[in-house]
Amino acid sequence: MTAAPTPTPAPVPARAPEPAAPAPAGRRPGRGPRRGTLAAWAFLAPALVLFLYFKFIPMFEGLRMSLFEVRYVGDRFVGLDNYRRILTDDAFTQAIWHSVVLAVGTTAGSIVLGLVLALLVEGPARYLWFVRTAAFLPVVTTMAVVAEVWRIMYHPADTGLINSILGWAGIAPQPFLAGEDSSLLSIMGMSVWRGTPYDMMIFLAGLVGVDRSLYEAAAVDGASTWRRLRHITLPALRPVFWILFTLAAIRGLRVFVEVYVLTNGGPNGSSEVLMTLIYKLGFQKGELGIAAAGGIVLFVATLLLTVLVQVMRGRQAA
Repeated sequence: MTAAPTPTPAPVPARAPEPAAPAPAGRRPGRGPRRGTLAAWAFLAPALVLFLYFKFIPMFEGLRMSLFEVRYVGDRFVGLDNYRRILTDDAFTQAIWHSVVLAVGTTAGSIVLGLVLALLVEGPARYLWFVRTAAFLPVVTTMAVVAEVWRIMYHPADTGLINSILGWAGIAPQPFLAGEDSSLLSIMGMSVWRGTPYDMMIFLAGLVGVDRSLYEAAAVDGASTWRRLRHITLPALRPVFWILFTLAAIRGLRVFVEVYVLTNGGPNGSSEVLMTLIYKLGFQKGELGIAAAGGIVLFVATLLLTVLVQVMRGRQAA
């Protein structure tokens, strides 16, 4: 007896693709992203207008003025003579040198002290928030107020605050701001005192990202505190060092208020920096062309310093 043949199933007809849902009436593809872009530019427009009128236009106007002898009636084109005078004049040379010395000293001092303070106040203890807040107060205080307080503290007589403290240790009164050899160092000390808390807060933010298990492993291996600091903490803070070095160096090159309030460039130009010299030329002597050229030189120096730091950072990261 033979088996009955299995019936072959009938082929299932293919389903026709469903038609796409029609787009909403009055709406075109890509209109949503375009609206978002227009809205973003609309929000940015007020800030861009302010930057245009108060930053970019004055910048280009300063570049134009640096090529002219600015007069009340009709400017005279002098080309690069203003820049030539800046680079060859002794007053400008000394001012540039003082700016560099002040920038290097302030940068090194604030970074080292900021790291020390960050290591001391880093931790979860409850009372540390008060210590951090108290240490950060110099940063939020107006620079003119800070400089005036330090000018009083630097009083050269034996009745001055700092000289009175030095007298307790048997040290003779120091001239501080009144001495040609000590005026720039006195300004540097005040700048370090004010910049250290800012660097401390940046270091504290960097210390949060350090892996604590590395400290525990190093302690088990018998590593001392110095070796843990050298081989774990400092390498982890390398990006923070680059950021702080750039910010502190720029801050040191553009110093103005503290020098103007404390010494106004004196005595005998021993603390004159580029910013105070530019101010005196432009607003006191009326030599706006030379002052504008000095501003462009300062801008180029700041730009080159920033680019140099970024290039060195990139090479080290590679």
